[in-house]
Amino acid sequence: MRAITIKEPGGPEVLEWTEVEDPAPQAGEVIVDVAASALNGADVAQRLGFYPVPEGASPYPGLEASGRISAVGEGVTGWQVGDEVCALLSGGGYAQKVAVPAGQLLTVPRGVSLVEAAALPEAAATVWSNVVMTGHLAEGETFLMHGGAGGVGTMAIQVAKALGARVVTTVSGAKTADARELGADVTIDYKTEDFAEHGPYDVILDVIGGDYLERNVRSLALEGRLVVIGMQKGFEGKLNLAELVFQRKSVFGTTLRSRPADQKAAIVAAVQRHVWPMIESGAVRPVIDRTVPMSQAAEAHRLMAAGGHIGKILLVDD
Repeated sequence: MRAITIKEPGGPEVLEWTEVEDPAPQAGEVIVDVAASALNGADVAQRLGFYPVPEGASPYPGLEASGRISAVGEGVTGWQVGDEVCALLSGGGYAQKVAVPAGQLLTVPRGVSLVEAAALPEAAATVWSNVVMTGHLAEGETFLMHGGAGGVGTMAIQVAKALGARVVTTVSGAKTADARELGADVTIDYKTEDFAEHGPYDVILDVIGGDYLERNVRSLALEGRLVVIGMQKGFEGKLNLAELVFQRKSVFGTTLRSRPADQKAAIVAAVQRHVWPMIESGAVRPVIDRTVPMSQAAEAHRLMAAGGHIGKILLVDD
């Protein structure tokens, strides 16, 4: 098979479409013939050399994929050759085939094509595990999503709205209309406005980090919850402990890729149970900016770096 390999840390040009060995299913795994994968920020970090591959994971980028099962390993039940699936991965989505633990497989939601389904697993699992399982967002609460135009952001807006929350998001001015179409009640242009002035918020999902920490905590409501999943502006920020203690606020830091398999399986099962019905009812949909042939992954990374996209950029099998 062919896969995208990273010959050395660097720019998009280090991504190469290369002949590699086919994966073989281990016990508890299936092999999926990939129809499409999707770009995520972690892929860029891995390409730059900032995100080591977890032990035992595929060395190829790609944290989600869709396709058809072509082989089933020992001990796998409930799945068979020919099933159309999408999957949460620890790596390996930028390839023609990928080995997937059976617990990280999802059905393709009704009304969604096989290619479109590649846009769902990572974003849905990230949003549900952080906003609901960790942040405990409830109906009637106010939710703030930093970066509402990305893959996670577009999913978070829709899921939070479907849960009955008041949804606020930071976006650049040109993307305001897109965020509102997805269900955002309030959009904040982060280049000209201070999101803290529009609080308080019960739950904040932050992909920015750095100096956003202090403002995030300050803008939380009493017993509010901040969940940090990204550090685009750096690893350090100020924290007023008095605000946490006397207003019973909480700050969580989480990641998805390096979680143990049993935790990922539990998250995937919750997504299948709770988010898939939202998709099949039309309340939530995959947001896809464009598709690019997988062999041209370098160009897809350049498009992502330019920042003009809304939702996911997909890599499709050539």
